[in-house]
Amino acid sequence: MTPERPMHAVEFRVRYPETDQMGVVYHANYLHWCDIGRTEYLRERGATYADLEKNGMLLAVAAASLRYHASARYDQLIRVETTLRDVRSRALTFDYEIVDAATGTRFVSADTTLVSLDAAGRPVQLPLEIRELLRRDLP
Repeated sequence: MTPERPMHAVEFRVRYPETDQMGVVYHANYLHWCDIGRTEYLRERGATYADLEKNGMLLAVAAASLRYHASARYDQLIRVETTLRDVRSRALTFDYEIVDAATGTRFVSADTTLVSLDAAGRPVQLPLEIRELLRRDLP
């Protein structure tokens, strides 16, 4: 049995501009929602994107994978559940489940890998304190 990894959940309603003419969420918006989940996951742990950028470090998405299971629709309350899968010297990998907050119906399962870059766009090591902070969430 694999130990549970800490999960962060954020909820919000599907907004009208995130949908197509039929009221169905446009597929690319799920990536935006992963970004919201990841940002809030880091914020909850005291590592905000703004602080990372002030210290000259950027996190760039190097890989993203999404699996669509069902369609979210306008005005549904959704929940983005974010967990950290891996911390490496220069990369972080997150997993996401995007679900209906009321029923638990799964809309999307996804993962992203982010690499740490300096201001010139060159890969750099994540600061040790960030790696240690995030590794606490790994089994």
